[in-house]
Amino acid sequence: MAIKIEMPKLSDTMEEGVIAKWNVQEGDKISAGDIIAEVETDKATMDVEAFDDGTLLKIIPAEGDAVPLGGLIAIIGEEGEDISGLLDGAESSSNGSDSSSVNVGKEKISEEKRESKIEESKSDSIASVDGRVKASPLAKKMAEDKGIDIASVNGSGPDGRIVKKDIEDFKGGSSSTKSAADFASAPRSFQSLESKEVKVSQMRKTIARRLSESKFTNPHFYETVDIDMKAAMAARSAMNEANEVKISFNDIVVKACAIALTRHQAINSSWHDDTIMEYGDVHVAVAVAIDEGLMTPVITHADKKGLAEISAETRELAGLARDRKLQPEQMEGSTFTISNLGMFGIEEFTAIINPPNACILAVGAIRDVPVVENGEVVPGKRMKITLSSDHRIVDGAKAAQFLNTVKGLLENPLSMLL
Repeated sequence: MAIKIEMPKLSDTMEEGVIAKWNVQEGDKISAGDIIAEVETDKATMDVEAFDDGTLLKIIPAEGDAVPLGGLIAIIGEEGEDISGLLDGAESSSNGSDSSSVNVGKEKISEEKRESKIEESKSDSIASVDGRVKASPLAKKMAEDKGIDIASVNGSGPDGRIVKKDIEDFKGGSSSTKSAADFASAPRSFQSLESKEVKVSQMRKTIARRLSESKFTNPHFYETVDIDMKAAMAARSAMNEANEVKISFNDIVVKACAIALTRHQAINSSWHDDTIMEYGDVHVAVAVAIDEGLMTPVITHADKKGLAEISAETRELAGLARDRKLQPEQMEGSTFTISNLGMFGIEEFTAIINPPNACILAVGAIRDVPVVENGEVVPGKRMKITLSSDHRIVDGAKAAQFLNTVKGLLENPLSMLL
């Protein structure tokens, strides 16, 4: 009997998955435990495992197709087995395409995609330059804009046709030499960027939904303090000279916040209908930027870990996040979140609370500024941090007290060792 393989639930908030990659082809022999596909969920790219032996008789969705939970993605069974009864309606419903979809070998292409391919082919059709040089219209235009003699370009397309890439890669000189005066007086031609529709990833959909809910459901308020970072910078330099594990400023901020959260439990909490849960454990999420948005791996029990351990764990989790290899359990259970944009030169910003946390801390860049000390203006190293708080849980005074504790720890980093 043929066996259906359906889209599994790979995270607690997953509603559908996108086939990122098929690791097998139709006709392959499959054994239980084989990883047959990689699926993009709302949190990470996860492996899909086969639980039975057999031959892969049919792949339903193509790479890039979205499939709802429980949707049919493949069929395994005995080689040559009739599976027509299992396929009724499966291919048309697996990715929401209509009946105009057609099969070309193993590739399923909708009429819309076919039309797109035809238009693309038309735009890249061969044009003749003086009846001798073959080039696409786009290549001709690019060569004209760049002042390149198109006859001097070697074409890499069919029958020696010159295409866009050939112009981009061309290393020769222009067809004529122009003076600075020529460029100043001649009208300049600019190529416009191509407008395009970007497909929204599962992660981006989830980020949009969760942050919209947070921003419009949780009454945010913001408080900012400016911190003297000279002592923290000196302490970091001393620690990095003495240890193989390099400590970042973000690691120091994580540690300072973790200690402060043990002293201000109201910040380390979340809203649950008509009750507030104040957590005894401190699990700090650190926002990591990737192409699709932000991922928030969690440093568990951050208050009980030293700076070297926090540094090593943060680096490992950040690497997994950028490779989309974080497991769901590595992104769950946070009680507080830190978002640091200082490395991008951002001096100050406000962040949207990462639900269900009560607060999120936005960390800016360390700035070289003049400051007054003992009545004299001297060079200073300052950093602004801004706490976004859910006003249902946290009042202004409690947020201010927490920020002042973090400020005190960062300005006196040795106190974190006590």
